[in-house]
Amino acid sequence: MATAKFKDTSPYVKPKPSPPEDDYLYKKYLEHFALKAENEPIIKVALFGVGRAGTIHLATMNSNKRVQLLYIVDDVESNWQSLRKYWHLDNVTFLNSKQSDKVFKDPNVDAVFVASPTYTHEGIVIKALEAKKAVFCEKPIAEDRPNTVKCYEMAKKVGKPLFSAFNRRFDPSYSNLQERVRKGEVGHVHMIKTVSRDSPLPSLDYLKVSGAIFHDCLVHDIDMITWVLGELPDKVSVLAHANIPEIKAIGDFDTVAVNLHFPSGTVGMIDLSRNSSYGYDQRLEAFGPKGMLQAANEQFHSVHAYNELQGITTAPIFYSFASRFMNGYLREFDHFLDVVHGKVESQVKSKETLAVSKIATACEESARLGKIMELTWTKDELPDNL
Repeated sequence: MATAKFKDTSPYVKPKPSPPEDDYLYKKYLEHFALKAENEPIIKVALFGVGRAGTIHLATMNSNKRVQLLYIVDDVESNWQSLRKYWHLDNVTFLNSKQSDKVFKDPNVDAVFVASPTYTHEGIVIKALEAKKAVFCEKPIAEDRPNTVKCYEMAKKVGKPLFSAFNRRFDPSYSNLQERVRKGEVGHVHMIKTVSRDSPLPSLDYLKVSGAIFHDCLVHDIDMITWVLGELPDKVSVLAHANIPEIKAIGDFDTVAVNLHFPSGTVGMIDLSRNSSYGYDQRLEAFGPKGMLQAANEQFHSVHAYNELQGITTAPIFYSFASRFMNGYLREFDHFLDVVHGKVESQVKSKETLAVSKIATACEESARLGKIMELTWTKDELPDNL
């Protein structure tokens, strides 16, 4: 009876609690349950490339009531029939890249999603913008800075959004950490770290056209650190090595360690690998005088097993990017649609994308030259929110 005095009134007579703002999936459920309909036109889209990232976007398009897929452009024509059958794409037109002008000439197409190989991005982006289509592009937008600038200038000229897909910004854990750092929860950040170890090992065919580890993988970690801090580095120092012979043979690296120094005194560290045997290892940590915030690895279930004297065993971490960052992809997709409708400004600014590319280039130069690289930033290069 010692706790009887703590009995409370019935929860039915209390005010109904509100769900946490961060519960993105429950908020979407409530929208569906309430049949909440907004008076917005359906965005008609074309998808270029149905590979690693394109498959994720195709699945989202197929289940998102805000879009209608009109075209798929992919050069692996042997897959067309299987794609059509699996996804029930009876009303979708399939084209190869040589036929893609049909997309740009079709006034019904509102937006183009670019998930084709890296070397094709710039050409598709420019043609889509010239045709006054909104563009969602997997990074990089172009293979070098001058051509990336040209793409953004074209977007500004025609008044259409050009969105660079840094999906990790939309991951619930990472975005929560960023918000809390910006509110001063740990004070001035003294140290910020990311761990980014890929799983499974990408194919050599992919790596040969990926743009190499600095502009394919490292850009995500650079973007995450600079986005969390709201600051750009003034020095980078990088050590890198190719432990896998086939990766060495194509002139790339599979293991990279990056140190970054920021004008405010913050030090950043990035631990990057192409091959993690135990799953997709993704961690983010910010440390300051008031404490630490950490986004840890996530698992696909929460069961703990206690067997004999083996200790406690639990599920592995997510196997790859498609599962670990699925919520980020979904939130990113909806954000882009909101940008197209003019409801919000893009959370990924052109100057931020260009800054990340500049830092990645400096990191590659540091690794190949064995030198600390200093970075200077003109006023025009600094993002407006820094």
